[in-house]
Order: sequence, then C-alpha cells, then structure tokens
Amino acid sequence: MRMAELSAGSGVPVATVKYYLREGLLPPGERTSPNQARYSPDHVQRLRLIRALTEVGGLPLASVGAVLAAIDGDATPHETMGVVQQELAGVPPQVSDEAAAWASELLHDLALRHGWKWHPTENRAFGNLIAALATAKELGHGKLAERLDEYAALAVRVAELDVEVVAGLTSFDKIIEAGLVATVLGDRIFTGLRHLAQEHVSRDVLGRTPGS
Repeated sequence: MRMAELSAGSGVPVATVKYYLREGLLPPGERTSPNQARYSPDHVQRLRLIRALTEVGGLPLASVGAVLAAIDGDATPHETMGVVQQELAGVPPQVSDEAAAWASELLHDLALRHGWKWHPTENRAFGNLIAALATAKELGHGKLAERLDEYAALAVRVAELDVEVVAGLTSFDKIIEAGLVATVLGDRIFTGLRHLAQEHVSRDVLGRTPGS
C-alpha cells in the first residue's frame, strides 16, 4: 500500500507517519522509486500499536521508542515486558528516608512470605510502590499496608490472567505484542473496572450520612 493508504488504514495522519519513519519508530517501506515506498499490513499494525501506547497507555514517544527497540531486538518476551513495565512506571517520586525504609521492609517481608523475586534497585515499579506505601503512612492511612497480602493475592491472579493472554501463542512477535497489550491496556482496563466496582460497592457503605 502507498503512504495515503497506510495513513487511512491506521488512522495516523501522513505527517505523523513520516515523523515516525524519521525517528525510527516505524520501519521503512519497500522503495519503489526515489520518492515512493510500499508498505505492508505489518506497518499498519505497528502504527496501531504506537497509537495504543501513546493515546491509551499514555507513554511519551521516548518511552515508546525504548519499548519498540526491545521488541525489535534480541530480548526474550520476559525481558521485553520488563522494559515495558519500566517505561510505564516512569521515575518514582521521592519520599522521606524513614517512610521509605518502613515500606521497603514491608515489601521485603511480603516477598519472603509469597516467594516473590524482584530486583529493587532496578525496578521502578518497586520504587513507585515504596512511594505509595510511604505516602499512605505519612498521611495517616497506614491501614492500607495491613491489607498488603490480600492486595498481593489479587495482583497474582491478575498477573496470571495477563500471562494466559500470551500462553498458547507460538509466534515470538505475537507473544511480545500480546504481552505488551496485556500490560499497557490491561492496566487501563483493570483500573477502570476497579473504579466502577468501587462505585458499586461503596454506594451502600459510603453513601450514607455519617451517624445515620
């Protein structure tokens, strides 16, 4: 297909497609003349993936570039998903040393109880979790930490569902893409469902006037 057809099929404006080509986010097409190239359905799929990462996943283009580089490289699906999670997490916020130490100890004990393995110094998700727990404590809502094991059990089940999305796929590219979609869009789906569930569950509990 030509550039105009690629744009129409992906929903991405021609100017944006050209920008992605210049930045290396989109592989070049097959040259048919000095000023013309032919593109395949794979290019349409890549553009749709970029749109999903930026528009739904909220990733900046620099992070999208890092993710796509991992997809196109020699990394395993597990390693590639690690890159995705790092880019989704961003840079963890700073919290006080005291609160961070308290939260870190909680997570260390959690890992021992459940047999989880992670690399705290390399994992931005760990840093964000530390910051969230520490902030909750500083705000006087440390009770969230008391339910940490229950949250962890739910997280494991969600992770199992995510992995089931890719279980049975034989193509490396499809495994990577499905895992990417499960991680990026799955976050949005689960968050949306959680908010709807909170609205449903809290109506009877929090909908009443205190003391009534």
